[in-house]
Parts: sequence; structure tokens; C-alpha cells
Amino acid sequence: MKPARHRLLMVLSHPVQYVAPLLRRMAAHRGLEIVVAYASLRGAERALDPGFGREVAWDVPVLDGYPWCRIHPGMQGATASGNFATWRPLGELIATGGFDAIYVGGYNFREAWRAFFLAYRYGLPLLFSSDAHSLHSWRAQTRVRRAVKKCLLRQFYRHPDKLLAGSTGTIEFFISLGVPRDRIHLAGNVVDNDWWLDRALRADRESIRAAWGIPAHGPVVLFCAKLQPWKRPGDALEAFAKSCAENSFLVFAGDGPLLAELKRRAVELGVDGRVRWLGFVNQTQLPAVYVASDVLVLPSSFEPFGLVVNEAMVCGCSAIVSDRVGAKFDLVRDGETGFVIPCGDVPALAARMRQLCENPALMRKMGTAAQVRMNSWRPEQNVEAFADAVAEVAAEQRARR
Repeated sequence: MKPARHRLLMVLSHPVQYVAPLLRRMAAHRGLEIVVAYASLRGAERALDPGFGREVAWDVPVLDGYPWCRIHPGMQGATASGNFATWRPLGELIATGGFDAIYVGGYNFREAWRAFFLAYRYGLPLLFSSDAHSLHSWRAQTRVRRAVKKCLLRQFYRHPDKLLAGSTGTIEFFISLGVPRDRIHLAGNVVDNDWWLDRALRADRESIRAAWGIPAHGPVVLFCAKLQPWKRPGDALEAFAKSCAENSFLVFAGDGPLLAELKRRAVELGVDGRVRWLGFVNQTQLPAVYVASDVLVLPSSFEPFGLVVNEAMVCGCSAIVSDRVGAKFDLVRDGETGFVIPCGDVPALAARMRQLCENPALMRKMGTAAQVRMNSWRPEQNVEAFADAVAEVAAEQRARR
């Protein structure tokens, strides 16, 4: 007999390049039948991304290979969240869809809260995920704000029937907020490893470096993220200048409001000749960027996980991350696949940069170890976690009835 397929409605804010491959895998899973409802099509359609400070549309397919619909279809030039008329279509979808459970991807868009209410109204199990591992965020900067956030999260996490954790750090965070362990599944924040590795194998490291004006054998440190304050790109620049590693280069792949300030500071530090500015790099071009680099730096003050670490490690880069980056729990093994430094500690970051840039053998060894680590942090585990969570809540629902 074929195993039962459980119907899952997934209410998401917009298409995301990282999530689309997972949705395709879920649609093909023997135990799942998914329908994705988007509040807007930002990402599939060109729209302003405030973080990059420019219009962005991903150059990989984000709507192919799984069933989806747009909440309140037909709106043009605006997101669905801007119109109260979205209530009826979402309600009809939930009322008539025959779903076994509803998954809501986040709580920072209006349709998420409507989905929470409708799940309760129709007695459907609710699934929710998070990659948070602490109360720190770019909003919760003070002790009072973090205390308020903790109280609110304690109340909020009482309601989902199952919680999917982005890292082992997230599991501990959930437990600290009073969530029973048996309600938590480790999904893992993952990327499509096979896609990244395939693209990386086709990239020509020397020709990419030549286009950047970088020698074939010079150590390359990469910062790949939006140039926003909480990503702390300035720490990467200051540490690079302080490291004094000969013949090394720093590459910035990303755009954002700090770009002009960073370029000015590079001139002041006297390292502008060894810094390259790539600007926004779309998805299909990123594997080549990692292949041409040696080590990724991510010194963020707020980073729930940091999927850029997954991408870089699949492509053979080690990673230096701050202790606020969630990938430190499962991917960045200190001294093996990379290093973890205290957030804001520029001298520590500079020392680790220098250690790797002056020791090519160690850099290669850690890059290889990073690739090996990614063999066991794959999208399959994420999909299976979703399938198991839905099967469990469906069984619990049948038992209650």
C-alpha cells in the first residue's frame, strides 16, 4: 500500500530563491501534498528590496515545480497584504481545501496572522518555523526590549502544534521559552547543495580572478551580504586592513546603504587597491564568486542562521563568523571548518584572517572540511522534518476526533 499523503497549506510572504528547491522536493515527497499560498510575488517579479537598496528579481526559477496560488489574485503593482479583501480568498482556500495542517512561514506579514486565526477557527493543526537562537535582533537592542520580546515569544510559541527549528541552537532557544521538546523538529536551514556544487564545479577560478584583477594564488577573503549595519561589513574592512596579510584581497559581493561609506573608509585605510566591489550578485553568478574566494567572513551582530555560510562551504570556502551567527551551532566547527569570533572583536577577526591568509595549506584543509561537513546538512533532512511533523499532527488530530 502507498503511504498516506497529507495535505499541507503553506502560507508564505513571497517566493524566496532558497525555499523554492525545498518546495519542489516537498511536492514530490511520497507523504506530502502541498499547496503554497503567497501574499505577494516579490522576488519572482522585479520589486524594490530595501536591504539591497535596488530592484531585485531572482534569476533562478522560484515558482516552478510545485502548486501555488497568490492570495487575492489579480492585484497588480502591489502586494496582497495591502488590501483587506485578501481575507475572503484565504478563508475560502482553508475552508474548502481539505488540508491536514497549515504551515505559516513567519509572523511579519499580515496574511500570517489571518492564517493563524483561520487555523484556529477551522480546528486545523498549525506548524511554524524559526531560525532564531537568541533574543538579540536589530530591533531588540536594549535589555528592556529583549525582556518584552521574551514574554511575547513565550506566549506565541504556546500555540503552534509543531515547531520546525533551523539549527540545534534554535531547539535550545525554543526549550528556554518553555516549548516541550516533543513539539520540536530539527529541520535545519539548508540550501540546494547539489545545485551549488554543480555550478561550482563548472566555474573557472583563475578566469574569474583575472576579471577581478586578482592574482591566481593570492588569498581572497569574501564578504557576501547586504551592506547593512547589522551585517557589520565595516568590521570585515577594518580587520582586513589590520591583518596586514601580504598579497591578500578582500571582495565585497553585495549592495546597500553603507557602500559609499565603506569605499571612503577603504581609501583612508590605504587598502582600496586590494578591495574589490562586485555590487549585487544574482543567484546564478554566486557559485563562481565562492569558487574564486578562499574564506567567507560574516561578522553580523544579528544573523538567525546565515545561509551564505551554507553556500560558501558547499563551494569549498571555510568561514569566519561572529558568535551571533546561527550557523555556528551546526556548520562552523571552530578550528575545523572555520572560526567563531566574538561579535565586534575586530582584532580577533584580523588575527583569524591573517592566520588563514598566511597559511595556504590550512586554508585548503579547512575548505575541504567545510565541503565534507555539508554532506550531512542537506535539503532532504528539511523535507523529511516537514513530512514527519505533518504526519504527527494528522495522527494526533485523528486520535482527538
